[in-house]
This record gives sequence, structure tokens and C-alpha cells, in this order.
Amino acid sequence: MKVTLICVGKTDEKYIEEGIAKYVKRLVHYIKFNIIVIPDIKNSKNLSQDQQKEKEGELILKHVENPDWLMLLDEKGKQYTSVEFSKLLDKNMVSNIQHLVLVVGGPYGFSDAVYQRSNGLLSLSKMTFSHQMIRLFFVEQLYRAFSIMRGEPYHHE
Repeated sequence: MKVTLICVGKTDEKYIEEGIAKYVKRLVHYIKFNIIVIPDIKNSKNLSQDQQKEKEGELILKHVENPDWLMLLDEKGKQYTSVEFSKLLDKNMVSNIQHLVLVVGGPYGFSDAVYQRSNGLLSLSKMTFSHQMIRLFFVEQLYRAFSIMRGEPYHHE
């Protein structure tokens, strides 16, 4: 299975970039993984929230193909424990999903078109985190999930 994380806007903080790089390096032992960063919308101050979401949505959907399984990291999504998340990934792999695409949206969420295309919503917490921090948290959880599947000692119950 191939996993892609699509993110709206670049990561500004070096410590977050370093953390993401650490887990991406570890993930290559398990899966093909890549991150696509969609640049911030230019002149977003002149756009309404809905217009900004629409423009971001168009850019997100350009990276999603028909057979891809699309999950949005969204505050309204389902929450999983780390073990439950690893089981979800394992189930997706067994059901022959070839490409899992996860998306961290912009500051106002997703357009209706992106919600309609999605196959599910995933929430990492009821708390609100910066979009940059979510990238790091998600990549760590993805690594943790694969280490759980392999029975490796990274995760402790």
C-alpha cells in the first residue's frame, strides 16, 4: 500500500520539519510514503472563507485519483486509539486498497467537493492543534500503527 499525506500550506517551524523527517525516514521501512504540500492560496485576504476552501479543494482533488481511498483529518472525524488505527490500516491493506490519501486542510477546513469525494473522516483529538503540528502528530501515529502491526516494541500498552 502507498500512503500520501496532502497538506495545505508549508511548515514554517524547523523543529516540526525535523520531527516529520524523523518519522518519514522510519516509515520507508514499512510503506511507500510521501507528503504533498499545496502552497498557501495567494491573495487569500481578498477571499471569503468559502472561496478559500474552494480553491484549496480544487488543488487537493488534483492529487486524488479515482481508485484512491481518501480520508480527511477533520475535527468531526472518528477518533481511534493507536491500536484501533493500526487495525484500520491493516484492514485497508487486506481489502486491497492500493493508495491511501490523507489530507490536512487549510485553516477553514474543506470544501463541499472534498467532503463529497472523501471516504471517511479521521480526528486525532477533540482539541484543536495547528495544521503544522497535526502533520507531525499524524506521521508519528502512522509510524506507530505500522510498528504495532509488526509487533515491534515502539508502542507500549
